[in-house]
Amino acid sequence: MAKTYVVAGTDTDVGKTLISAALLVAAHRRGMSTQGMKPLASGSAETGQGLRNADALLLQAHSSIALEYDEVNPLVFAPAIAPHIAARQSGQRLDAARIAGFCRGALLKKTDFTVIEGVGGWRVPLNERETFADVVHALDVPVILVVGMRLGCVSHALLTVEAIQRDGLTIAGWVANRIDAGMSCFDENLATLQGWLDVPLLGVVPRLSEASPSLAADCLDVEVLL
Repeated sequence: MAKTYVVAGTDTDVGKTLISAALLVAAHRRGMSTQGMKPLASGSAETGQGLRNADALLLQAHSSIALEYDEVNPLVFAPAIAPHIAARQSGQRLDAARIAGFCRGALLKKTDFTVIEGVGGWRVPLNERETFADVVHALDVPVILVVGMRLGCVSHALLTVEAIQRDGLTIAGWVANRIDAGMSCFDENLATLQGWLDVPLLGVVPRLSEASPSLAADCLDVEVLL
């Protein structure tokens, strides 16, 4: 049975892309066909083929099926700023239904395992009324939460989980990603989160010398997802 998940984060720069790619690797190791999507991205470089976002390229590279770039990342903007501002500066308006439509189109491929990476934190605005959470609500798929392990992460994680559940969505699991190698009382903070979050811990990813999805996949237990 095909599985689809949205990967959300407690904030920006918490490792959503690394964990999304690692999930693709882990599922493929178990014999599943995989595809990754980042439907909305800001912060991209101009190339001979058009704008390209590094995170989207990583997901494309770690999908087991061949995907055109536009299938992975249909909405891309150059400046590394909030996407609703980047869209406005380019004369566009983001719309949750349209973004969800792009995702549904990708799901027609009937891939075994699909990861849709969100943007920023849970309540990143798309326009004056909608946030990316509205895209997830429209898709009605489970969420995998990436917690960036650093000072303040406990409150961020609890607030994000509360918001996701209040939106009527299911959290399939969470990943502790150690983005601050020098975080004080790491074990104690991890234990606190495990005590408060009543969802499966899929793995603890240490601070890696290189952002390798393969190494991160070694730290994940995805059986509960499959």
